[in-house]
Amino acid sequence: MIPDRLRHTGPGALALTGFLTMAAGPALAGDVIWARYGDIDSLDPHRATSTLSMQVWDQIYDTLLAFDEDGAAVPNLAKSWEVSDDGLSYTFMLQDGVICHDGTPFGAEDVKFTVDRAFGDNPSLTMTNWGPIETVEVIDDLTVRITLESTFGAFLPFLADSFSSMVCLSNDDDPDFGSATAIGTGPFKLDNWVQGDEVVLSRNDDYRNFGKPVENDGPVQFDRLIVRTIPEAQTRLAALRTGEAHIAEPPFDDIPDIRAEGDLDIVVAEKTGQNVFWQFTISRPPFDDIRARQAVAHATDPEMAIDIIYGGLSEREWCPIARGVFGNDQDFCQQYGYEYDPDRARELLAEIGFGPDNPLNTTMYVWTGGNRHMLAEIFQAQLAQVGINVSIEILDIGTMNARVREQNESPDDPSPGTFDMMTWGWYDPDILYALWHSPGAYSGYTSDELDAKLELTRELTDEDERLEAVQDVIRYLMENAVHIGLYTPGWEWVFAVRPEIEGFKVGVFLHPMFQDVRLTD
Repeated sequence: MIPDRLRHTGPGALALTGFLTMAAGPALAGDVIWARYGDIDSLDPHRATSTLSMQVWDQIYDTLLAFDEDGAAVPNLAKSWEVSDDGLSYTFMLQDGVICHDGTPFGAEDVKFTVDRAFGDNPSLTMTNWGPIETVEVIDDLTVRITLESTFGAFLPFLADSFSSMVCLSNDDDPDFGSATAIGTGPFKLDNWVQGDEVVLSRNDDYRNFGKPVENDGPVQFDRLIVRTIPEAQTRLAALRTGEAHIAEPPFDDIPDIRAEGDLDIVVAEKTGQNVFWQFTISRPPFDDIRARQAVAHATDPEMAIDIIYGGLSEREWCPIARGVFGNDQDFCQQYGYEYDPDRARELLAEIGFGPDNPLNTTMYVWTGGNRHMLAEIFQAQLAQVGINVSIEILDIGTMNARVREQNESPDDPSPGTFDMMTWGWYDPDILYALWHSPGAYSGYTSDELDAKLELTRELTDEDERLEAVQDVIRYLMENAVHIGLYTPGWEWVFAVRPEIEGFKVGVFLHPMFQDVRLTD
């Protein structure tokens, strides 16, 4: 979301939303219009990693497993599975009677096609998250066996996430797949995608739900879902007020007023899997010294800052993984966390030669949107109180990621090292492997000891043993002030919903669900 303090709810805004509707094509009586700040990157679940793309894949495709309301992986297209004694082979028994959008039956060949494609000549961008898959074998029409080279504790949870969406074999050799065509088994069929404008989806009358936490197990109860791109927050709000959109992310600063007015419902996503945290350039001073990192942690008060900026829409996060993700335990993490303690911050700075006459000067990188710039200003003021002078650079997420990597890969740069308010989201603690196993997501902190601990979190499949290994990694990251949790969720996902929409819900890990939605008069 892009916050905007200006309220444009008069004629000018109405004219603008009317123009957008006419440009995109007229809505029909049975349409639900979902307005979002950005477009998808691809219709191909192997060619993108954005949340905006994932949420549309949810509507077109389905997955072997599904997340229940607590974030556990449960049967879905796969009605059951068996695991070999050595934990290397998974045999999935598929639901009978599932139909792809082109009318062909969904079965083991479609599963094999999807997995083989993820490891093919143009592999999935999330290939490593599938795990060390060695072979995919079709046993019969409704049975498929996947064999791994080594045990992988995050394998089953991945099969519930949209990045493992099952792509029907009908898409094979279609040059338009991902840009103009997409055949799955999900609740909606693709009508068309006008890039930068809208994705039009029609009800799949053959759809059956087997595992997602909704009441309606059959086709959706309206005709079309139109996912429309309206970048400006105030324009989305104007479209909601006039009925030109039914569901949209509202301007963040307007949420209290929207709630007070009562004309629109506010749905706040919970258990998003998203986490904002401090990370540091540790290849050069000052943050090559753990005491400088600890000083920043002790000098910032996230709870006060998020209360001022987000007013209860976000929560203090002590762990390096977000609430709702396996291994998150606030009490455990707080034992190794850094309480707000300005005096302790000053002591640590004094130990490494900083004080009132010699402040620590550095730069904080912050991702645009979500009022993070305002949050950064509060942190800037808190840090100044202990003798850390911070300049703030607001960057789009792509530029920020590149800048962080550049900083980490420039150990001979004479300028002070930086730190950043980083944001990641995932459904499993395997995110810590992606971030911190050598060479690391941003060429940042790595160590042989940490690598070994992270590898163990992947190898273990026993839940209790894996939990112990995950918490060992958490303890290491926090004791070494490598990854310091601030708050969750990281994107502040809030939806405003018109009163004629009933049954809209957002599942765990940011999966909007339309199966129970009804359009009322």
